[in-house]
Amino acid sequence: MQNQTVAFSKDSSNLFFHILTKCNLSCSHCYINKEQHGERTLPIDTIRDWLELFSPKAAQTNLVLLGGEPTLHPDLHLAVKKARHLAFKSITIDTNGYLFHNILEKITPGEVDFISFSLDGATRDTNDMIRGEGSYKTILSGIQRARAKGFACSMIYTVSDKNIHELDQMPDLVKGLGIDRFFIQVIGMRGESSPSLQGSQALRASNLQVSNLQVSKELWLETIPEVAEKIAAQGIIVTYPKVFLSNGDQFQCAGNVAKNYFVFPNARVYQCPICEDFPLHSHEIQDNKLVAMPQINETDLFKLTIPEGCVMNKMIQPGNLAYTKNGRPRHRIACCMLKQELIP
Repeated sequence: MQNQTVAFSKDSSNLFFHILTKCNLSCSHCYINKEQHGERTLPIDTIRDWLELFSPKAAQTNLVLLGGEPTLHPDLHLAVKKARHLAFKSITIDTNGYLFHNILEKITPGEVDFISFSLDGATRDTNDMIRGEGSYKTILSGIQRARAKGFACSMIYTVSDKNIHELDQMPDLVKGLGIDRFFIQVIGMRGESSPSLQGSQALRASNLQVSNLQVSKELWLETIPEVAEKIAAQGIIVTYPKVFLSNGDQFQCAGNVAKNYFVFPNARVYQCPICEDFPLHSHEIQDNKLVAMPQINETDLFKLTIPEGCVMNKMIQPGNLAYTKNGRPRHRIACCMLKQELIP
C-alpha cells in the first residue's frame, strides 16, 4: 500500500464549481452561506461560459460540480457534456444521493469520472440526525443505482464529534458497495456550521451544538489513519486532510503554489475555502473574465507566516488550536488543501 502526502503542484488545479446554492436537505455542517454565495441558480449558458473561462488549463484541471445539490439543476447533464467537450482532466458530481432530474439517464459513465456521494454516519440514526430524515437509505440506494449503470462512485464522510464514533464501522459498510474512492473530510466552522449562525439556519435540521463539532487532535490522529488503512485494504483509494503537521513538516499554503478555484453563483471566486464566509475573495467573474479583486483579499494573507501554521485557520476558526502556558501553539495546522492519500 502506498501512503503519501499529496504535494501541491503548479502544474495541476482544481475547480470547485457551485452551479446553485439550493438544496433539498439542511445538513447541520453545510458550508453554504447564502449571504456570501448568493441564491442564484446559474443558467446553462452562464455555466458554459464560465467553464470556457477556465478551459485553457482544462487538461490540468479536476472539475467538481457542486451546489447546494447539483442534481437539482435541470441542466446539469448539459454542463457535464460541455465540460467533457472541453476535456477537463476529470469531472466529478458531488451529490447527496437523491439524483434529481433522472441524471443517471441523461449522462453516461464515459462523461463523468466519479459520482461522489456524501454519507455522514455508519448508521441511519447518526447520518439522518446530521443530514436529514431518510437520507441514509437514499444515499445507499443512489450508489447502488449508479453502480448498476456503470458509474464510478466515491463516498465522502465529513468527520465531526457527532459521527467520529461510527467511522470505524465504515470499512464494513463500504465492503461490497463497489465504491472506488473514499474521502474523509474535516468539518470547517463556516457556512451553516458557523457558530455565528447558531439559533438560526445552522440548527434547522437538529439541535446540534455546532460550536463543538470539531474533534481534538488526539481523537483525529488515533482514529483517522487506522480507519483509512482498513478501507484502503479493500482496494479503495482513501484521501483525507493532513490537518496537523508533524515535527519537521514544513508549512505550505496551497494559495502560493497551486491554482484551486472555488466558484459561486454570485460570481465570487475564492482560492481558500476557509475564507468563504467573508468578502475576501481573490477574484470575481465579470463579463466572463476572471478579474482580480483589490487589496485586501485572501491572496494578501497567503504569504503570512505564523507559528500556528495556517493563517486562515488562526483568523477564522481558531477553536481547533491549543496553546501552552507560555502562549506557544501545541501543534500546527496544515493548509486545508493538504491531503494524505492511501493507494492500495
